[in-house]
Amino acid sequence: MSTNPRTAAAEDEELLTPAEVAAMFRVDPKTVTRWAKAGKLSSIRTLGGHRRYRASEVARLRAGIPGQRNEADGA
Repeated sequence: MSTNPRTAAAEDEELLTPAEVAAMFRVDPKTVTRWAKAGKLSSIRTLGGHRRYRASEVARLRAGIPGQRNEADGA
């Protein structure tokens, strides 16, 4: 049985819930969902239909927003 490399890589990546992403940006989880619908952030749907976000993509988005502080900054 062979494994698709793209699927295996996606399974290894950390996924975040809308609430976790919202806490990082200090916004409401509904705002995160709006960002996904607007194409600002891509989402993955679970089998139950819930959205999950790639941690690496969220980190890139945070790095591109001026005024956002990282945990390393002591925030």
